[in-house]
Amino acid sequence: MKILISVDIEGVAGVYHSQQVRAGNTEYERARRLMTDEANAAIAGAFDAGATQVLVNDSHGDFRNLLPDVLDARAQVIQGKPRYMSMAAGAETGVAGMCMVGYHSRAGGRGILAHTINSFAFARIEFNGEPMSEAGLYGALAGEYGVPVIMGSGDDVFIEENRALFPHAAFVQTKQATGQNSGVSLSPQKACEAIRAGVMAGMGQLAKAQPLRLRTPLEVRLYTQTPALADLFCQWPDFERLDATLLGFGAPTVEAAVRMLNCCSAMSAMLR
Repeated sequence: MKILISVDIEGVAGVYHSQQVRAGNTEYERARRLMTDEANAAIAGAFDAGATQVLVNDSHGDFRNLLPDVLDARAQVIQGKPRYMSMAAGAETGVAGMCMVGYHSRAGGRGILAHTINSFAFARIEFNGEPMSEAGLYGALAGEYGVPVIMGSGDDVFIEENRALFPHAAFVQTKQATGQNSGVSLSPQKACEAIRAGVMAGMGQLAKAQPLRLRTPLEVRLYTQTPALADLFCQWPDFERLDATLLGFGAPTVEAAVRMLNCCSAMSAMLR
């Protein structure tokens, strides 16, 4: 049985501030170690519950955060970008279930370090009129490949936003958000223990878990942080300018929409 573990950093226990999640800051090096420790806890839980193969997807920033020499040697790690499946890479290889470790609230949410894909560029993303988080986007992308989300960890707002999308998943609260850059966290040790147990519980629900499938084709709405970003993105002929900071486009599949959004995210670098 093959399991995919997608690991972000903003939902990791003890992480609160942008300096902790951006390379080049001294605190980042400690945070990436905490991220790797939570990944290892998830790997251990997967093997404890009967996995025969585990893929770990490095899903933060430039996708080069997990420490390969510290990662559990039984797992294989997916790192680097660009890649078509982004945070869900590996779901296309025939995995039984997907775990989301260290995830966070969506853009506009009240969770710690809340954003969706790109905090500089994207203020809100909607699919068919519903606001989307990274968990929703990539859970739906995995769902197009028949892969259910079976576990998720992060703060309480992340869990509140996503419990209905993944009703059979085991959720682990690593911290409680009290603001964008503040909260009450488990210790790293307690968080890792809870994540290991959460992955085991999630794998116990595999028989019941269903892939998240959205109605397609999708009607996508992208709210940008500034009019200049909307100017830039609407150079793409398929995009329709709807307002100063709002554009829309259609996508035949979730994968197509995600790839288009990630292209916009990359394009936004020219305006930084």
